[in-house]
Amino acid sequence: MSFSKHVATYTDPQPTEISSILQGGYHHPLLRLWQNERQLTKATFIYPLFITDDPDEETVIDSLPNQKRWGVNKVIPYVRELVSKGLTSVILFGVPLKDGVKDPVGTAADDPNGPVITTIKALRENFPKLFIACDVCLCEYTSHGHCGILRDDGTLIREESVRRLAAVAVNYARAGAHCVAPSDMVDGRILAIKRGLIDAGLAHRTTLLSYSAKFSGNLYGPFRDAAGSAPSFGDRKSYQLPPGGRGLARRAIERDLAEGADAIMVKPSTFYLDIVSDAKGIAKNVPVAVYQVSGEYAMLHAAAEKGVVDLKTIAFEAANGCLRAGASLIISYFTPDFLEWLDEPLY
Repeated sequence: MSFSKHVATYTDPQPTEISSILQGGYHHPLLRLWQNERQLTKATFIYPLFITDDPDEETVIDSLPNQKRWGVNKVIPYVRELVSKGLTSVILFGVPLKDGVKDPVGTAADDPNGPVITTIKALRENFPKLFIACDVCLCEYTSHGHCGILRDDGTLIREESVRRLAAVAVNYARAGAHCVAPSDMVDGRILAIKRGLIDAGLAHRTTLLSYSAKFSGNLYGPFRDAAGSAPSFGDRKSYQLPPGGRGLARRAIERDLAEGADAIMVKPSTFYLDIVSDAKGIAKNVPVAVYQVSGEYAMLHAAAEKGVVDLKTIAFEAANGCLRAGASLIISYFTPDFLEWLDEPLY
């Protein structure tokens, strides 16, 4: 007797065609990576560095896991180690700590002997290929902790603030910064900075990266602890965007592009990926960056410490979310980790 006569057969009474077996496209770890429209690389990441006016400082920032405040003498060996692992870019934040340095107009921001300009020159000398961006703001340097120059009633004087911010940006560029990144959110500062760079003959070699869509919120606490930039009164809600202000973000991005921004940024990242997507749609021809801010970074660490998530896995998930939304650059405190993680085998 033939065995085949006893084999049950199944015939679909209503045959249908399936358009695709999707799992065939991601059953292997490499295939899963290939599904990403944008790939994470070491060049994707920009590492924030907090630089103080004590050249030999190396102080742990308790609220920002694995991060430190650095003096220029200490940061050079640290950056050398990271460059050897593939670091391509940093962004500098000055942290003046000496008594009497802060004043109402942020004079210390572009002090030739201050932390930022001194560190720009040291980094250029030691790491000629490293891309150096500088945050441009006054909050770390003003006695009141706000991002511009104030009236007696505590509101920002726009014209004086943008002139001061433009002067700081130009002086960073003169010192050798490849990129100036104004984070103050004062209206009109992009135009003032671009004009200042043109007048100084520096626009051709200085990228203007605007924090175009920077939202007020509850995710900046560890940064303000690290940078000593908490306002001494009030808050920044009148000049940083309200969390629900999607239309305002679009308008700010369009304005900053029209005023001469070479790249734009959305800050924070995780809760604002719709804004990142909007930004990429508006800024089709320039790089879009996101800043994974201190509170986001600290939350992921806290969740990992509680065993809720795996730190490496969630860091990759967050970074890929930024890329998927449209960003091509990520400012992240995870940068040193990614320099190692991206060298590890895929599977």
